[in-house]
Amino acid sequence: MVGPDYTKPTAPTPTAYKEAGDWKQAEPKDDAIRGKWWEVYGDPRLNQLEEQVDISNQNVLQAEAQFREAASAVKVARAGLFPSVTANPSYPESQESQNLTSHSNAAGVQHQGAETQGVYDLPLEATYLADVWGAVRRQVEANSTSAQASFAELENARLSYQATLAQDYFSLGGLDAEEQILNTTVASYRKYLDLTTNRYNSGIASKGDVALAQTQLDTARAQLIDLGVDRAQYEHAIATLTGKPASDFSLEKVPLAGTPPRIPVAMPSVLLERRPDIAAAERQVASANASIGVAVAAYYPSITLSGSTGLEAIKLSELFSGPSFLWSVGPALAQTLFDAGKIHGQVQEAQANYDAMVAAYRETVLTAFQQVEDDLSGLRILADEAQAQADAVDSAKKSLDIATNQYQAGTSDYLTVITAQTTELNDELNSVSIRMRRMTTSVLLIEAVGGGWNASVVPTAHEVSNEPQAVKQIEKEKK
Repeated sequence: MVGPDYTKPTAPTPTAYKEAGDWKQAEPKDDAIRGKWWEVYGDPRLNQLEEQVDISNQNVLQAEAQFREAASAVKVARAGLFPSVTANPSYPESQESQNLTSHSNAAGVQHQGAETQGVYDLPLEATYLADVWGAVRRQVEANSTSAQASFAELENARLSYQATLAQDYFSLGGLDAEEQILNTTVASYRKYLDLTTNRYNSGIASKGDVALAQTQLDTARAQLIDLGVDRAQYEHAIATLTGKPASDFSLEKVPLAGTPPRIPVAMPSVLLERRPDIAAAERQVASANASIGVAVAAYYPSITLSGSTGLEAIKLSELFSGPSFLWSVGPALAQTLFDAGKIHGQVQEAQANYDAMVAAYRETVLTAFQQVEDDLSGLRILADEAQAQADAVDSAKKSLDIATNQYQAGTSDYLTVITAQTTELNDELNSVSIRMRRMTTSVLLIEAVGGGWNASVVPTAHEVSNEPQAVKQIEKEKK
């Protein structure tokens, strides 16, 4: 087999994550996330929605079809390792030209006129392109590794859409929590409006205080109504991710609560085996490497072995008799003597493509480490921010209570109350926003470390070329 044998390219791999700190480090056999990663959140409704992504999401089904297409291409390439046998039975009839018959008569040869004659022909032909230089085997190798890459891309698509659904789900819960706060706020502002109106009717408060209270209430009501736009869009997005029409799908309002679970993160070197996109990029490198061998093989002559046998007779009754048997066999050699540098250009093209795939693989690895670092730092910083924001909410509530008491006592104006109300509402909404960001960032971290995926599930080159279990399972599910 001509061409370079494959060696997995190196990639820059840190010894530890900078942002990990005291984060839970999981050893390869430790409590790392496995299988249905979304179950770590303990949310039955989320579990039910995630199960629908595999069987109903059209993008995942498209990726499955592309993998089956790539696996079938391996069979096509592998067929080149074997001879092709064809049969072409025929019964042609022919008639001599009457002009030729007339000339023969003029020469003194006796003919009774042009005759029609049929020949029964039953040929069997075999052709075999000897894979002397390994071009066919390299093509099988290229297609097999490309199919493996397609499988990893399927798994990456599955993980991506599962993670997107979880992020949309927690964002939806965050909006429901904001709605809960705004409903409480609107009810509270109505009481303040009633209080201010009563004070105005008693001659204690001014008309301006009533107007401020009414403005505050109307503003909060507008904020509450505006949440409906984003909530509807998130609900529609979840419907599409689960393969359902948006018009037929709805989710009950459940405010987001709790904090993200502690997510185990394996050592950086393990990440290379846990990310499906890294596996896909590495298999693409292997496919590009095999394609170089296919291109190099074109430098050498091709050897074709062909043979034919069959039966031929004028009468059907004589077709299967000994004299009707015929055969031929022989090799053929073909060599390109001049192509103006075409083959050389194709080899250079294949080598350049390999270099590009290596660079893409290393970039994928670097991006993976960046994403893990980003999400680790995001969770750490957001946890500190959540605590600070909780303190701010407590302080804002105390400030509002003080401002309200002072207003009722007549020692401060209503503008002080309005300011305290606005601060308290914003702090509460910010607290929910941080909680939502923590949950969605935890999903991103799970996705960044590959979810529960492992490269060991990628079918081997032998399995890909011999009906891999993954293909069988997909076709079984479709039936």
